[in-house]
Amino acid sequence: MRRELKVQLEGILENQSLARAIAAAYAAEMDPTVDELTEIKTAVSEAFSNAALHGYGGNEDEKVKKPVYMEFSQIAPETLMIKVADEGTGIEDIAKAMEPMFTTDTDRNRSGMGFTVMETFMDSIGVSTRVGEGTEVRLVKTIRQK
Repeated sequence: MRRELKVQLEGILENQSLARAIAAAYAAEMDPTVDELTEIKTAVSEAFSNAALHGYGGNEDEKVKKPVYMEFSQIAPETLMIKVADEGTGIEDIAKAMEPMFTTDTDRNRSGMGFTVMETFMDSIGVSTRVGEGTEVRLVKTIRQK
């Protein structure tokens, strides 16, 4: 049986903890270890914050309420796929954006390690983007069977 969950949150940093909690609740059904659950939550947190900060520029204008879409699916008995997507600015150079320490948001003291963290904690990561239309990050994690 394939389980799926689709969620839409306002793309503001205040919803980052909610995105983490939703990811944890969904993944918990697969009985991950504490470390695996922490890795999943951290990767989702990074993907969500990238959408809010870089896709939408942080949405400082309270009148602007742009969505971040999250989709969770169990694509195999032990494998979880999470998609995090925005309708923001897109990424001009994905390879450059995925380099450790690269950031376009120097005003907020960002480290530029978001994609590196996602790659470290997940089994695979995919990024598709269209400049001016948005970005989708696909995270895949296999849960170790106890």
